[in-house]
Amino acid sequence: MTEKNTSYDASDIQVLEGLEPVRLRPGMYIGGTDEKAWHHLPVEIMDNSIDEAVAGFAKRITVNLIDAKTIEITDDGRGIPVDEHPKYPGKSALEVILTTLHSGGKFNNNVYKTSGGLHGVGSAVVNALSSNMDVTISRDGYEWHQTFSRGKTTSPITRGDATKNHGTKIRFKIDDEIFGENAVFKPIKIYRMARAKSFLSRGIKIDWICNPELLTDDMNIPATTTFYYPNGVSDFLAEKTDSKPRILPRMFSGSIDFPDDSGRIEWALTFLTDENGAASDDGFFASYCNTIATIDGGTHESGFKSAITKGIKAYGEKTNNKAASTIVSEDVFDSVAAIVSVFYKTPQFLGQTKEKLSNPEIARYVENALRDPWEMFLASDPKTSNALLSFIINLANARIKTKQVKDIARKTPTKRIRMPAKLADCTKHGVEGTELFIVEGESAGGTAKQARDRATQAIMPLRGKVLNVLSNSDERFSANRELNDLIDIIGAGTAKDWNDDKLRYEKIIVMTDADVDGSHIASLLMAFFYQYMPQLIYGGHLYLSCPPLYKFTCGTESFYIDSDEELEKLQNGKYKNKKVEISRFKGLGEMMPNQLKETTMSPKTRRLIRIELPPKTDDGAEDTEKTRTIVTELMGKKPEFRFKFITEHAQFVKDLFV
Repeated sequence: MTEKNTSYDASDIQVLEGLEPVRLRPGMYIGGTDEKAWHHLPVEIMDNSIDEAVAGFAKRITVNLIDAKTIEITDDGRGIPVDEHPKYPGKSALEVILTTLHSGGKFNNNVYKTSGGLHGVGSAVVNALSSNMDVTISRDGYEWHQTFSRGKTTSPITRGDATKNHGTKIRFKIDDEIFGENAVFKPIKIYRMARAKSFLSRGIKIDWICNPELLTDDMNIPATTTFYYPNGVSDFLAEKTDSKPRILPRMFSGSIDFPDDSGRIEWALTFLTDENGAASDDGFFASYCNTIATIDGGTHESGFKSAITKGIKAYGEKTNNKAASTIVSEDVFDSVAAIVSVFYKTPQFLGQTKEKLSNPEIARYVENALRDPWEMFLASDPKTSNALLSFIINLANARIKTKQVKDIARKTPTKRIRMPAKLADCTKHGVEGTELFIVEGESAGGTAKQARDRATQAIMPLRGKVLNVLSNSDERFSANRELNDLIDIIGAGTAKDWNDDKLRYEKIIVMTDADVDGSHIASLLMAFFYQYMPQLIYGGHLYLSCPPLYKFTCGTESFYIDSDEELEKLQNGKYKNKKVEISRFKGLGEMMPNQLKETTMSPKTRRLIRIELPPKTDDGAEDTEKTRTIVTELMGKKPEFRFKFITEHAQFVKDLFV
């Protein structure tokens, strides 16, 4: 038995110096070491330039993506101070800022009234996580230069040529030791970040430069351009929505200071419709604090939504429209396109990456600031305001009318809940580890019931092809028993009244035959989930099974094959000229239960494909809009869209089912 070392003294205490803590635990400072984390690094540097601009000391910023791992950000602000720091003799302020945590000008409101780089860790953290950093400062009549690597100084600060310019230029390369060799900047992400910073800093020009070798046609972004929005968020919202149908002929926008000179709010809002005047799926709500995207919202969002909702309800009361009392916030914001940007002296965020604003007083400031302008906006154009009110009331009525989900709990020993008769439910209580298999036809359902683990796997057989929800009316969907049964079985509701806590299964698995009809049914089901339960997909709950096409036997060897390509490779390769037996599975119902279990249902041996959607972007969910457009066009009523897609992509198809 090994003797334990029980000694514990001062020598066991490790002291990390300089920026060593950042390299040892990068997740504490930038949330991790994944793609999101390394794309956050240029944000930290650019936030410092934006702070100079917002404070009135800079007018132009340049973002230059030099290669896949190297980026350079330049501004024409005052330039980081280069004189000796009084607390650190022999070190310039520049060196202190870039090599010491919690150093900078953001703690002094006399230097910056508001700032995105709040904690004084941004530039130093970027330095710590860069394999090299090259800094050039223009100020005091000269250029000053210093280099760093992995948080440490690699050259003394030197004075260069005389210049009349002023500003800061920082070039850095992300460190493979931290992020791995595959870590590269994606131009589309940096491009969108630069554009968002521009419209959030009205009147500031941001030049975008990208090495053309990094761009591909599908990115659809230029190698060089200049972002400039003199009216800030309202200019950007107009750019995004002017070509789309909307209710308000002019958007509701403005800028108002908070009390005691503590900050201000800028906003822009409009309501989008589709071509038929119904609520549009193209809406988005983007919020920011000190030009930082608050992806998870926060108190500024809640204050804004409260002001707009209360204002439209108050307008309904003034016009004696009693139906306005049924309106809730989700009705008002169902099809808005809105941007809310606040600037605040002492913001509080949840996490270093600042994705949710938590100052409770900001909700009150925002609501108070918006109340009177919104009421005046509505009163100034009664005709438009009445149309808007009717539009929102219709959404409220639809929400109430289509709320179809019952509060269904999984049956327990003391209480049995009526479920669709075709459902073979699992016996385990609770959600963890449970799975619902949606299968094609009664025959496949019978086999699946024999192959399943009764404790954790539920089976729901469908009757042929399901309704295409994207090319049929809401009335037909409401009358479709099978799809409404699925909503009840899954238990968490539909998009507008979704409740994760009521989800009855951890995984929803679409299990169809490995042929054209099976693929069509799977596509129809995914369109249904995308339209009515997108939270299933975003939550990582929706999966496709991967049943085999063939069973391949040669002598004592026997295994399953997923594709014709794999079969052909085996026949022309290792097993060429050998006697083999090949069984083609025409459908899941023709497989033996033990075969279905082994190949498709057992977690130990099966393969699943998780269905995913692109995340919403900082400046308005562009990827989400693109996805919705593609899905709607391919699954919708107009065949010309499908024909166009097929003809444009036919060249990429290698094999067809005939």
